[in-house]
Amino acid sequence: MDNCPICNGQKEYAKITFSVDLGETIVVVRDTPAMVCSLCGEEWIDDAVAQDLENVVNEAQKRHRMIEVVSFGLEKAA
Repeated sequence: MDNCPICNGQKEYAKITFSVDLGETIVVVRDTPAMVCSLCGEEWIDDAVAQDLENVVNEAQKRHRMIEVVSFGLEKAA
């Protein structure tokens, strides 16, 4: 495992809640895989997960919803 570049704590696999406020739409994605520092709580999302999140956000914008809440694994399966 890598150490955190901010505090030198240990990065550990976890599932986080990712959220983004786009002005007219708020998107919340639960159970998002990430690496999280056990000391300071800083979070890192890998490129493949970031691409999936971008797709979820784009789809939410197309539906013109004010709030979109999904589970990461379920949204990918849809």
